[in-house]
Amino acid sequence: MDKEKIVVGLDIGTTKVCAIVGKKNEFGKINILGFGKAESDGVSRGVVVNIDKTVEAIRRAVSMAEQQSGVDIQVVHVGIAGEHIRSMQHKGIITLSDPDQEISMLDVKRLHDDMFRIATPPGTEIIHVLPQEYTVDSQVGIKDPVGMSGVRLEGNFHIVTGQTTAANNIYKCVRKAGLEASELVLEPLASSASVLTDEELEAGVCLVDIGGGTTDIAIFEDHIIRHTAVIPFGGNIVTEDIKQGCGVMKKQAEQLKLRFGSALATEIREDEIITITGLRDRPPKEIRRKTLANIIQSRMEEIMEFVAAEIKNSGYEKKLVGGIVVTGGGSQLQHTKQLIEYVTGIDTRIGLPGEHLASGMVEEVNSPMYATGAGLVIYGLKETSYGHEAESKSTILTRHKTSEAAAPTAAKVEKTEKPTTNFIYRIKEWFEDTMSNSGDFIE
Repeated sequence: MDKEKIVVGLDIGTTKVCAIVGKKNEFGKINILGFGKAESDGVSRGVVVNIDKTVEAIRRAVSMAEQQSGVDIQVVHVGIAGEHIRSMQHKGIITLSDPDQEISMLDVKRLHDDMFRIATPPGTEIIHVLPQEYTVDSQVGIKDPVGMSGVRLEGNFHIVTGQTTAANNIYKCVRKAGLEASELVLEPLASSASVLTDEELEAGVCLVDIGGGTTDIAIFEDHIIRHTAVIPFGGNIVTEDIKQGCGVMKKQAEQLKLRFGSALATEIREDEIITITGLRDRPPKEIRRKTLANIIQSRMEEIMEFVAAEIKNSGYEKKLVGGIVVTGGGSQLQHTKQLIEYVTGIDTRIGLPGEHLASGMVEEVNSPMYATGAGLVIYGLKETSYGHEAESKSTILTRHKTSEAAAPTAAKVEKTEKPTTNFIYRIKEWFEDTMSNSGDFIE
């Protein structure tokens, strides 16, 4: 892949909006060219609830990334999450006209595209169609059927759906910020690209991404995604518990969590006292650190019990040789690894995106809280094929080579023919039609 191709990942999270600019080097690693971050006030549990605040946060994060990278950002790869995300398994079948003719990529693509036509609940659309395995006639367990002969091609697919309105709002925010969304990527898929190793993906591993508003789960085995789920609880609910339990302001509760928080109360001494500055003309407030840890542990245990239930329901509880990899901002709490191992009984490690990063702003980005943003860059740089990646072709952002004085530009998405069932393109058509009819849309 051309090392000059540039991708921008935009993570619109509950607590932050993060923009990361990167490109591949000759060794396949990612060079981070720029990085921008802004506080997010317009998103709740992964879903946009205030358009204007979200647009402003996107603009601030992208502007910072542009200044650091020298790249004029126009196209971004955007993550999508939230409790509206659902997944299911579905089987597709096509019959081939000539049994002597080899199965081609077009045949597999036709089977893959057929999955976008299946019925989904009202108000939802298909985001990803992810192949599990194929069957040619009676031969099962085939990963790549291209080149084989047969008359009946079957495929098992993992299908991810989301609310159309939630995706519409993400797209609207991106457009109002002066950007173009190349594709929507399920956030746990993006995070997995940045923190999981090839060995873990093959052996069997569960990714747990603890964000501000949601906890995302993705289970892999034999390099194939087997199960996805979104739990509508994250780090923000822990902060809210501290606010209520300790009788402090939300900002103070967040600082307590970050500076003194622990997911295991047994690891904290009884005599540790935290002093908080009182409100105007009021005395300082003292809180036992043990009490703080008990509040945090109660909520984190609840979240991890949901995670354990999802792992059990997936049927892969005994197949996770690679254990659990936990990432996201919530994983930075002290003793989170030990708590997860205690609740689930599965070996756990903290996932950092640094393994896939080569140079540039590695220290700034090498944190669990930026796993999704870095993963969106890695995901966008992957060459997609007839179905082994997401359904939408990743559009690689290229640097315009103009004069030395001009800043490089992230190229606009090329207009290519897309199936009418493609999620992001149907949303774009709907949005543009609505805006043009109302007369409010300004290009």
